[in-house]
Order: sequence, then C-alpha cells, then structure tokens
Amino acid sequence: MNRSEDILQVRDVAKDFSGLPVLKSVNFSVKQGERHAIIGPNGAGKTTLFNIISGKYKPSAGEIIFKGESVSGKPPHVMTRKGMGRSFQITNVFLELTALENIRAGVRCRHGLRYSFFKKPENATAINRKTTEILELVGLADVMDKTVSALSYGQQRALEIGITLSTEPELILLDEPTAGMTREETVDTIGMVDRITGDRAIIIIEHDMDVVFSLADTISVLHYGTILASGIPDEIRNDQRVKDAYLGEG
Repeated sequence: MNRSEDILQVRDVAKDFSGLPVLKSVNFSVKQGERHAIIGPNGAGKTTLFNIISGKYKPSAGEIIFKGESVSGKPPHVMTRKGMGRSFQITNVFLELTALENIRAGVRCRHGLRYSFFKKPENATAINRKTTEILELVGLADVMDKTVSALSYGQQRALEIGITLSTEPELILLDEPTAGMTREETVDTIGMVDRITGDRAIIIIEHDMDVVFSLADTISVLHYGTILASGIPDEIRNDQRVKDAYLGEG
C-alpha cells in the first residue's frame, strides 16, 4: 500500500447506547505509515471510537473502511487477521509467564502454530528469532527471561505493545499507552513508539500533550462525540476552538 493511500477511513460513524448518543457523525482518515492522535476530554467518546474501529462494538450508523474494505461490525479476531492490532488502557498480559513466553505465544498464534508436547517452542528457530526481534524493539531484551509479575509497570505496558506487534499489524491502536507512568517511563515509551512505527500506521489516544506533540503527524480533537478539529500539530496547538474546549491557553 502506498504511503499516500488511506489505510483507514471512518465515515459518518455514530454510536448510541439505549438511545444515549456517544458518537455523532465522526469522520477522519489515516494514511499508511501515519501517526494519528485522538485527543479530547474524558467522556468525549475516544474509547468507544476505538471499540468500533477494532470491532468490539458495531456502529449505530456509518462505516469503517480498512485497507479498502468495509469492515463495520466485524469481530476483533477478524480485524486482527486483517492486520489491525490494539493495546488497551488496562495492561492485559500473562503475569506468570516470562516476557519471552508472552511474545512467543503471540508469534506462534499469528503463524497458526499450536503447542505440542513433542515439539518444544524453544526449538522453533524462526519463531524465536521473531520473538527476540520484538523484545529488542520494545526494549525488553534484557528482561526477556523474567516473570512478567516481576517487571515494572512501564515494562508491562511495553510488553503489551510487544504482544500487539507479534500479530504483525499494519495499523496499531494504542489506548493511553503512557497512563500511570513516571516521566522517565513516559520518555522511554515515546522512544519505543517512535521505533515501532516504521511503515505501520498508528492511532493513539493520549491525554499527555507532550506525548501527543512528540509523536503525532496528525491530531483529531473529539469533543462531545464529534470531531471538533483535525490537522497537523501546529494547527491544533493554535486553534482557538481547541484551546477553549480542551487545551486551554497554556
């Protein structure tokens, strides 16, 4: 796919829950290789939007186009096979396994390999090579043999992103990847997200504006369920409507 082409289009998407509107005619697109941030106050509908894009929720109206195909309402496992990966606000990893075992499980799943009593996973050279590459990419190579429960919170968040990478996604959805982190962990995460981008497109929900302005090529501001503004970081930083609604004058 050409970098100038849209990998994702969100067209007039709306969502209501028992008649309560959360999203109202949301429109934006993401190009191949683009880093697109979604910002906005709590309750703006950001996580609901992610849930619709990733297939957890069906839109009440509108359409999701992924790689030129309408995928509205297709379940998450189908979206994963099509090349979309997602990390969550709440860390979701196997705490009693090692970091290496967590990543390797995702790599094996992506390649359709099941565990066997007669074939030890450490003997699968190609699988282990890919696992090690991902661990290095997310900065966990030095702790790959540690049980996940012994890792720091920041390392666990990095591991979850690594598990997302194990599915070989072309588009990654990151839901507040630096939430709850120290400043040092946040800086490390910015560097890690920068490294993993490559030709992948990323949509990131984030409240930390330092993270947003450090990473994003494009920013869309979600406000009361609609896109208030969308543009490059300098445009959003200087948009008076965005200042009034979310950023403030600082």
